[in-house]
Amino acid sequence: MNKQVQAHEDGTPADRIEERAERIKQATTHAVTNTKEAVERAADHVEEGLHRATDKAADAASRASEKADEYRQRGRDAYDGAVDRADEWLEVARDYVREKPVQSVAIALGAGWLLGRILRR
Repeated sequence: MNKQVQAHEDGTPADRIEERAERIKQATTHAVTNTKEAVERAADHVEEGLHRATDKAADAASRASEKADEYRQRGRDAYDGAVDRADEWLEVARDYVREKPVQSVAIALGAGWLLGRILRR
């Protein structure tokens, strides 16, 4: 037999227990180190995923905000256009009433009578 095996066999029970305890300690340290590294890799992976998701959400929010601004401007333009047209029609109606007051009153009375008949039904 070789000397190491012989020394192992010749060692006292305390020596054997100490040697086994040292091996268990090394194995435990190795397992803890490997687990810690695996957890760190998993945490890094999760963090990268969260960063990607956050970037995508921020990009989507930015695009939505831009679209909302675009639609708000379109609505404002449509409103301004409608107000301008209404002002033009009102001015045309005023001019007509100034030019032909008797006919304007007759048209207003006729329209009021017709509207009253329609709403009574």
